[in-house]
Amino acid sequence: MTYDLTNSSIAPITPKIYVACLASYNNGILYGTWIALDQPLKNVFEQIRRLLDKSPIPGAEEIAVHDFEDFGSLRINEYDSITMIHKQAQFIIAHGALGAELLAHYAGSLEEAEEALDNYYVGEHDSELEYAIHFFEECYLHNIPKNVQSYIDYEKFCRDVFVQDFFSLDVNGSCHVFMAH
Repeated sequence: MTYDLTNSSIAPITPKIYVACLASYNNGILYGTWIALDQPLKNVFEQIRRLLDKSPIPGAEEIAVHDFEDFGSLRINEYDSITMIHKQAQFIIAHGALGAELLAHYAGSLEEAEEALDNYYVGEHDSELEYAIHFFEECYLHNIPKNVQSYIDYEKFCRDVFVQDFFSLDVNGSCHVFMAH
């Protein structure tokens, strides 16, 4: 699925991690570097290797991720795999803030986030209620007599469908709706 990246909720972002040398850290020295993840994985590992080679503690071999940015609500743990973090970052780069929030919704699972985006994404809406009204009118309104239509409780319908059939993610003030699967 292709998205219009001019939309602010999926505008391009570049996730970064702060990689710290553990040998230095364990000796009371703060030594590390920020690494942008918009580059090939081999370049990321090369930067990590150079970081360890230049460590103030000779023979340093271990790293930890001590900070991160532009991952939205997704939390990166200090010992997460650099390869997995890079894959998550690539997904975020491809899908912007929506990708980051979708990954967070699925606790970092790339497979579930990709499946939701490819198969269950309904689109961007002003609110859950706006989508529920549209959905109701498209699917059910034609079966309801005109004189009864003013009694429809769209807010209650919205609550019901978003408990069972749909979920939404708020991304930069926009409501992104997905079918629950």
